[in-house]
Amino acid sequence: MKRNIILAIAFGVGALSANAQSGTNSPYSQYGLGVLTDQSQGTSRGMNGVGLALRKGNVVNSLNPASYSAVDSLTMIFDIGLSGQVTNFKEGNGKKNANNADFEYVVGSFRLLPKVGASFGILPYSNIGYEYSSTATLNETFGSVPVTTKGSGGLHQAFVGIGWNVVKPLSIGANVAYFWGTFERSISSSSTTYVNDFSRKYSGNVNSYLVTLGAQWEQPLSRKDNLTLGVTVGLGHKLRSSYTIENGDSTVYDATNVLSVPMTYGVGLGWTHGTKWFVGADVMMQKWGSVDFPGSVQSGANTVYALRSGLLKDSYKVNVGADYVPNSTSRNLLSRVHYRIGAGYATPYYYINGKEGPKEMSVSAGFGIPLQNSYNNRSILNISAQWAHTSAKDLITENTFRINLGLTFNERWFAKWKVD
Repeated sequence: MKRNIILAIAFGVGALSANAQSGTNSPYSQYGLGVLTDQSQGTSRGMNGVGLALRKGNVVNSLNPASYSAVDSLTMIFDIGLSGQVTNFKEGNGKKNANNADFEYVVGSFRLLPKVGASFGILPYSNIGYEYSSTATLNETFGSVPVTTKGSGGLHQAFVGIGWNVVKPLSIGANVAYFWGTFERSISSSSTTYVNDFSRKYSGNVNSYLVTLGAQWEQPLSRKDNLTLGVTVGLGHKLRSSYTIENGDSTVYDATNVLSVPMTYGVGLGWTHGTKWFVGADVMMQKWGSVDFPGSVQSGANTVYALRSGLLKDSYKVNVGADYVPNSTSRNLLSRVHYRIGAGYATPYYYINGKEGPKEMSVSAGFGIPLQNSYNNRSILNISAQWAHTSAKDLITENTFRINLGLTFNERWFAKWKVD
């Protein structure tokens, strides 16, 4: 009972923390809905986010809801994660460092019915956080003026999911999430009356939903080898939202339900060899190119704001990764540790002044360390490190070093105990 109370408190604290804004200092978070986050959990993060074909009974894998049907029938699984990162920004000869620490996610999973598993939790969707100074030309009278550009906020999802093993090789599942968040972006300059006309403030509020469907097909190749195919589809739709643009003290654009999320498609392939090896690869595509976004349009001598196409573009992401444990039943701790590695490549989902935004290359490595005590030897401490390089010609280059910590509680809540 004491352990259960501690876990419940930890879950509650995690839920409150996950509701807060996750930190980022990237100037690229001023575009679209912000910097899209890694929505994987501890096991996958050591493999750079691979997980569409990951199917294990002792971890939570929200990337593909079909995986919930593999959860152990006797356990209750909680997974809590946080991260810390250092980012170096470089533009020309100028460099700057920024630090962030975030509570990333909190999720849980359990067996609901025979062949049916369930999951729940809170995950980030996007982060917005930046502030920088520059100069802009107002007119011939004022010339160049100092300008401060800043933004904050983010979007989150609280989900419940279910996975059903329809027949032995096939499982299907769905995640349904409450999707919410706020953000503000602003451009401001000095306080004179005329220059105030240059100031603009953008604010948005979202209260909507997300739906993700998934399937996994597990094909035995031999007594120890399995090949798993995983697919996911995220449904695109308009969001229940408000969006406001203010110019100085007057509102110039005020609209509802103008923000959207795109159709998202994912395919993953994973090979499992007994309890020793998992090797996987994921490919994901998001159809942002079909999503309109509020922006400025020149109408004669005036600038008006309306939904515009061509501000966003379809994005692609490829991840590969592996997990190796020498001997999961050995008494030697090092033989029971999971050793993980991964790499990835991603394209942007937005344009900057008509040009494609920066691409990202990343690599990761990590460990899954079993935690053994008098009552539980199945919980795992997941530690991983990731380096991400984001760059494009004539744009700011970002190099981020990130440490991820995840704690997976695997408790035998549903076992029947015998009392002599």
